[in-house]
Amino acid sequence: MPIVFLDFDGVLHPEHCHESKHFSCLPVFESVLSQVPDCKLVIASTWRLQIPVERLREKLGPSVAAKLVGVTPQYCYLRDVPPTLVGYEREAECHAWRRANQVLNEPWLAVDDRSWLYRPFCKSLFLTNSRTGLCTTSAERLVARLLKIL
Repeated sequence: MPIVFLDFDGVLHPEHCHESKHFSCLPVFESVLSQVPDCKLVIASTWRLQIPVERLREKLGPSVAAKLVGVTPQYCYLRDVPPTLVGYEREAECHAWRRANQVLNEPWLAVDDRSWLYRPFCKSLFLTNSRTGLCTTSAERLVARLLKIL
């Protein structure tokens, strides 16, 4: 069962958009999850640092929230970051969550718009366009990637 590490800004809505557009791409993401129902979802967005997980569940809606199994730990509190992940904060947070939950051998994919938070050529990164967020075209590619790692 693949684990999806989800960013919000630049994925579920355009980066730096007006508050009225927050979660405007959520229906597209819901469509992705409906085509790949055996996913677990972990929030990797910085929103997790400011908003309690229960309020984030409400923002995601029932179908997405049903797949939510947690949030990643914050980089500054991580211990024993592997040397290869130092400087790649989001990937290190994903790794720490996977290690803490004993799923290091499970397939995973991070959906994010910031490549520099992951090692160069990270095979587990699905990059979105920060100006648009997840759109229909990129959603089709995301479904294909998730089905490939099942």
